[in-house]
Amino acid sequence: MSAIALSAVLVFFAELGDKSQLMCMTFATRYRARTVIIGAIVATAVMNLVSALAGDLIGDAMPERGIRIASGVLFLLFALLTLKDLDGDDDVSIAEKAGRSAVLVVALAFALSELGDKTMLATMTLATQYHWVWIWIGSVLGMSVSIVLAVLAGRALLRVVPVRVVHLVSAALFAGLGIWMLLG
Repeated sequence: MSAIALSAVLVFFAELGDKSQLMCMTFATRYRARTVIIGAIVATAVMNLVSALAGDLIGDAMPERGIRIASGVLFLLFALLTLKDLDGDDDVSIAEKAGRSAVLVVALAFALSELGDKTMLATMTLATQYHWVWIWIGSVLGMSVSIVLAVLAGRALLRVVPVRVVHLVSAALFAGLGIWMLLG
């Protein structure tokens, strides 16, 4: 099995049901599918490149506690923003919520959720055994397939559940993830 296929398959299965996939589902209820996919894949490409190149240096360069606190605060902020926009959701269609700022929000949230995640660790580990370029390409491919599936599932959810309910649940998930990260 080539290094690309190995890393793609490993990363895809590692991401099934992971918090980043759940985050993509949630964002897909707020933003256009294309916006979520672009933001998440940009973050994936950057994070997996860093993983493949830096390996275990990331652990030395960035204190785990600081990353956890920053991520926790950011997810609590996302929960508040989700609740803040709750009243206006009926007036603005999801298709209108797009643009660079939405891509940046998705990319930043996705990147922070992936810091120290099993996908990064798998990419780092594989990059010690195979050429980093092939591992990077494969891990981005595997994660991208996972992202697209999550976005499609999130969009399908809107067909059966009111947007208001989805956003309340999303806010609770973001808050729960933020609190979990802050508490360690």
